[in-house]
Amino acid sequence: MEAYKQEFIDFMVESQVLKFGDFTLKSGRKSPFFMNAGAYVTGAQLKRLGQYYAKAINAAFGLDFDVLFGPAYKGIPLAVATAIAIDELYGKEVRYCANRKEIKDHGDTGILLGSGLKDGDRVVMIEDVTTSGKSIDETYPILSAQADLDIKGLVVSLDRMEKGKGEGSALAEVGEKYSLQTTAIVTMADVTEYLYNKETANGVIIDDDIKKRIDEYYAQYGAKK
Repeated sequence: MEAYKQEFIDFMVESQVLKFGDFTLKSGRKSPFFMNAGAYVTGAQLKRLGQYYAKAINAAFGLDFDVLFGPAYKGIPLAVATAIAIDELYGKEVRYCANRKEIKDHGDTGILLGSGLKDGDRVVMIEDVTTSGKSIDETYPILSAQADLDIKGLVVSLDRMEKGKGEGSALAEVGEKYSLQTTAIVTMADVTEYLYNKETANGVIIDDDIKKRIDEYYAQYGAKK
């Protein structure tokens, strides 16, 4: 596993974005882990987060693109932080763009904020996590209506590797539906492998009991392909 992925897993735990215990998800599933990207709240955290996204994007897509698009609302700071990080790490200037939930009819009008879009723009979409694909279902048509774009793919921070509507993961289903390449900074398989019985400053995060519960959870809800 690449060093930046290991660092990112530690970063999620340190930032209390990724927690282990007993959680009831919106879907009603009882989960032994929970991720809340809203816990990234400081400038230092957002700077590091943007750097990890930048490295994952470079690894998956390279830097041959023009625009980072972040679906409202959580995708907006992600797109901004990552655009800054790409400039800092690689000296590559990319634009950021996001959508509004409501169309603005005065001043900076329209459905988009940040950069405008034009024919031929190569776009990478960025999200925190994909659980149902709803935000992409809402924003992909908006993007497609703006210009003749080359949408290169979608990157998320964590692939939960759970079933979507079928047997595949929600992230994979989005990729198949829109013919997109999808990637994540890390997967839950990466997280489990790295943290299992690992001594950290806060003790062992995934011990035998948590590992057993994670395995049981994925036996029931894990993606089969």
